[in-house]
Amino acid sequence: MDKNLAGEVLRRFESAGLRPVAAKLIRLDDAVLTEHYSHIADRPFFPEILTFMKAGPVLALILQGDGAVAKVRDLLGPTDSRKAPKGTIRGDLGTDSMRNIAHASDSVENAELEVNRFFIPAEIFG
Repeated sequence: MDKNLAGEVLRRFESAGLRPVAAKLIRLDDAVLTEHYSHIADRPFFPEILTFMKAGPVLALILQGDGAVAKVRDLLGPTDSRKAPKGTIRGDLGTDSMRNIAHASDSVENAELEVNRFFIPAEIFG
């Protein structure tokens, strides 16, 4: 959000046939981040993730479309923006492995968990 790229990222998702069905600015706290990143909470770089993710607002999105989870991951490119090819969102707009523009669910199952973590049913229009 600090680079004013939300519109460009959303434009790329929409251009690829994905439709936003929920969106909101949120402030993440330690509890939510520890749950969300529980798979890496024991890693030495986890405190840096907490600091970065709490530094400002986060735009939470739910995107729908055919193969949405795989399509979003393909559009974003690899997590480390320095290794992401040009033409991907991270390759064009990211700066490193931490400031990589966006998080993407890695499976339909995790997407469902994350939707429930960040949204209530009344906020979803799809």
